[in-house]
Amino acid sequence: MPDLVGRDFTAAAPGEKLVGDITYIPTGEGRLYPATVIDCCTKEVVGYAMDDHYQAPLISRAIRNAARNRTLAGGAVFFYSARGSNYMSAEYASVLGELGLRRSAGRTGTASTTPWPNPSSGP
Repeated sequence: MPDLVGRDFTAAAPGEKLVGDITYIPTGEGRLYPATVIDCCTKEVVGYAMDDHYQAPLISRAIRNAARNRTLAGGAVFFYSARGSNYMSAEYASVLGELGLRRSAGRTGTASTTPWPNPSSGP
């Protein structure tokens, strides 16, 4: 899968380029996993979902919420993510296809593929 973003987390207009990630929040009942979708132009969280797991359906809900909240540029929109199995799943690819988004993944071997710290990545 190509890296269509090339660590360029900017966009000329809203809905052109999106980044996504999952983290976890420890709670008294176990971990809560929020998945977020951020617009690279505005830096706003335009979609999110939460669950007690971090499987592909969680990501799919976050992406669908982003599509409801933001007009996405069909075909020109990139969704950038790490190469975890949930982001490489057939379900994830199907949802991106339905929404007209092109899938992109960061280079392998990097500690972080997003421009901000991820608390679930450890120190």
